[in-house]
Amino acid sequence: MTQVNKTMVDVTAPGVKAQKGGVHPLTKELRRMENIFSSLGFEIADGPWIETEEINFDALNVPKNHPARDMQDTFWIKNLENTVLRTQTSDVQVRYMRNNKPPIRIVAPGRVFRNESTDARHEAEFHQMEGLMIGKNVSVANFKAVIEGFMRKYLEKSNLEIRTRPGYFPFVEPGFEIDVTCFGCGGSDKKCQLCSGTGWVEIIPGGIVHPKVLEAGGIDPKKYQGFAFGMGIERIIMAKYGIKDIRDFLNSNTEMIKQFN
Repeated sequence: MTQVNKTMVDVTAPGVKAQKGGVHPLTKELRRMENIFSSLGFEIADGPWIETEEINFDALNVPKNHPARDMQDTFWIKNLENTVLRTQTSDVQVRYMRNNKPPIRIVAPGRVFRNESTDARHEAEFHQMEGLMIGKNVSVANFKAVIEGFMRKYLEKSNLEIRTRPGYFPFVEPGFEIDVTCFGCGGSDKKCQLCSGTGWVEIIPGGIVHPKVLEAGGIDPKKYQGFAFGMGIERIIMAKYGIKDIRDFLNSNTEMIKQFN
């Protein structure tokens, strides 16, 4: 009886085809967003994920009694006093202002963290892009022109319907909410989970930078003014491709990822 060598390889057997990798849709689309803002004259800025309470809240005019400072809304770092996982990339604008003089024109993309329950529109870990433009004559008109120009170019819809409405945020005054028509139901489904039946999805909040935020950044609000905005990157991608659940970006759904490669 012939003894079989267990280390032998059957060279006639068919091979196992290796799966082809690709760039994650978040990375791919983020690069495109950065390119659009770069073409508009914006610099790409970056900052740390772990942030001090002073920069994440105080310098952005978020008071001590604001609900975002609760354990229910923010991830605080154990054994590190007054330290959090940043709740928005607005911390980058503070750091940039303290190290640069106007005129300033930056966008700051990155990962952010909020201690909240997840659903089709919300996730505890997601990505945001903060934008900041400061100069002597920057106005609301500049804010609207930049946002609408970006949205139409990224979504590739010259006739995109965009709604601007008043909104409150501690770090801007006046503040605005920028909405687009619902990319899940188009405004036709009163039970739609994405727009809650309103027909609109909030994409970009922002407004004119509050004087206290300029002062915290070392800039004289009597000489300069500007606008800031913060948009959820996943929501913008969802608007473009009709993705209905934000959780698909981080749940290892390879079938969705393959569609982008």
